Amino acid sequence: MSSAALSGFEALIFDMDGVLLDSNPVHRAAWERFNLRYGLATTPEMHERMYGKRNDHIVRDFFGEALPEEEVDARGRAKEEIYREMVSGCLEEILVPGLRRFLDKYHHLAMGVASNAEPENVRFVLDRAGLRPYFQVVVDGHQVARPKPHPDVYLRAAGLLGTSPERCLVFEDSHSGAAAGVAAGMTVVGLRTTYVNLPGARFTVDNFLSGDLTSWLDAQLRPE
Repeated sequence: MSSAALSGFEALIFDMDGVLLDSNPVHRAAWERFNLRYGLATTPEMHERMYGKRNDHIVRDFFGEALPEEEVDARGRAKEEIYREMVSGCLEEILVPGLRRFLDKYHHLAMGVASNAEPENVRFVLDRAGLRPYFQVVVDGHQVARPKPHPDVYLRAAGLLGTSPERCLVFEDSHSGAAAGVAAGMTVVGLRTTYVNLPGARFTVDNFLSGDLTSWLDAQLRPE
């Protein structure tokens, strides 16, 4: 860890969908295609409820609490197979602008991914997009008992990175994710890929090309 990092943040922790890649439009299309298998039309309100949630919560929301757990798991896996098929040919195109340059600039800091996403999706995105080498820690929604908006996924990531929560900067795009970061005692930066404003975020930016973001972060990392 550099001496500069010790005066401010020690770790950067990233959500995946909507932060590393602008994938929510693909998730919406995948849910629409999957739900039609059961004759279910997907409304804009259903899409709103989907953002930042773990699949088991989404499936029960869409299809009812009475579904047995094995059916919930099966439907979630089937939807994600559609998603991975749809996204496989366009991963580079939907990376959030400026991401690689940003990761390269701050590679001296500890970095992790903390996402509610399914483990298969996390592996697929990080490996296919060549992003895995940037991150020392990867935590998915099934490694904790309580997904976002609970803080568990972020607290686990910080613990694995050996960093205190107050020294972690979180990048989020959803209401539930921002709430999780705040509940974990971390500073949250919002990406406007999903919402214009995120309650609890220190500030929001369009993407990682933002000069305001890098200027602010550089100021936090200057030696005192």
